[in-house]
Amino acid sequence: MRRLVAALLALLVLVVGYGALDVFDLVPGILTRTAPAEPVPAPAATGAATAAPEPALPTPVASAAPLDQAALSAALPAPTVLRRELAGELADPALGRSIGVTVRDAFTGAHLLDVDASRARVPASTAKILTALAVGVTLDPTSTLPTRVVQGRSPSEVVLVAGGDTLLAPGKGNPTAVAGRAGLADLATQVATALQAAGTGKVTVRLDMRYAAGPRYAPGWSMADVYAGYTQGVSMLGLASQRPKPGHPSPLRSEDATLAAFVTALRKAGITATAAPESARAATAAPQATELGRVESAPVGDVLALALDDSDNALTESLARQATVKAGGAATFGAAVAFVHRTVQGLGVDLTGVRLKDTCGLTSGQAVPARVLGDVLALGASGTVPSMRDTLSHLPVAGLDGTLHDRFGGQRSRSAAGIARAKTGTLTGVSSLAGTVVDRDGRVLTFVVMADKVPGSFAGTLGARAALDRFVAALASCGCR
Repeated sequence: MRRLVAALLALLVLVVGYGALDVFDLVPGILTRTAPAEPVPAPAATGAATAAPEPALPTPVASAAPLDQAALSAALPAPTVLRRELAGELADPALGRSIGVTVRDAFTGAHLLDVDASRARVPASTAKILTALAVGVTLDPTSTLPTRVVQGRSPSEVVLVAGGDTLLAPGKGNPTAVAGRAGLADLATQVATALQAAGTGKVTVRLDMRYAAGPRYAPGWSMADVYAGYTQGVSMLGLASQRPKPGHPSPLRSEDATLAAFVTALRKAGITATAAPESARAATAAPQATELGRVESAPVGDVLALALDDSDNALTESLARQATVKAGGAATFGAAVAFVHRTVQGLGVDLTGVRLKDTCGLTSGQAVPARVLGDVLALGASGTVPSMRDTLSHLPVAGLDGTLHDRFGGQRSRSAAGIARAKTGTLTGVSSLAGTVVDRDGRVLTFVVMADKVPGSFAGTLGARAALDRFVAALASCGCR
């Protein structure tokens, strides 16, 4: 369905220009070289395109140069016309009176529209864009996160060693998934085989949680948000099946739930296994300890994409902490904030006005100008930072997946469905979008629109989201020359 909608919407823009952008993953479409590893399952968006036979599409061109030239030849919007065409959308009362906007050409970085873009505003989850940049240039996106089991101090003791994977499957792993790539049943099978070969049939399982160990909750997080399922404690070991969702909180100690699941898997594999009592659970695996089994997560780049797609606060913080530790920092929330600030600034982004208190945007009292988010998007869209370019290509697709799966279905916003990719940012009184879109002439643009004084509460949030969708749709529909 996703490919079909993208194909239908591709007819709305210049075929060659859109094909160029599509092949290079700047916009969604059937010509992209690599699709996101695991789109989040979601109900069909309201007003999504009706299924129909796929129209004939241009044959992908192997050479990159002609496609780049075709994309660059698409007409650039005129700033004065663009401002006039978008003025009505930005005046929507649903957005309130504090709005920051920046729209730029993705290839040249030319500023096409700036509205109070240097004033710092509450970013909510669009702050994750800064974190994604810092994580992407620090952690190898092709690397994986290991979960291991080693021999303990005696033949009857084994140690489950955390390695940063909080997306473990309680059963068998799925080699095509991101959440659940590594499975505890597979790990248990390896361990059982090794134990049985050594003549051991009964073990106690302990935990080694030393990797990137640090505080579980950021100082500014409300436990009410944890209990409501908006986040969970940061840990380096957890189950994909127990990720938090609104109304469905995760266990307070994800590592204990993972240990219990592993013990169950060991028993199914033929080993009499028992979890060590909590008072004696912590273990330190010896460097020379015999490895009995190992499973690996999906590539870190895919895990980061999932964190952004679902706007997963704890998963974002976990990756930020691991990157911080790799860069030589402490495994704390404060050190992660300093790491993100230092890394992003080191890439040439002026962080004047930026105030971060965590790396996911959940803590209150944070501030980021739209200009800064626009600068980070520009590093990716221009190809200056290849890892950020990849991050942009995996942002949620309007009306199709992630946190945008149920948006862009209105009469005035559906023109951007399947075309725009964006990171959402939502808190009470705050609604933001930051991402990329292709306009009517086939020119790819980056945009940031932030509103942090949205009137009303829940109903106000819905109204602001709809207004933001209409703004992006107007941008997509505008040749503006």
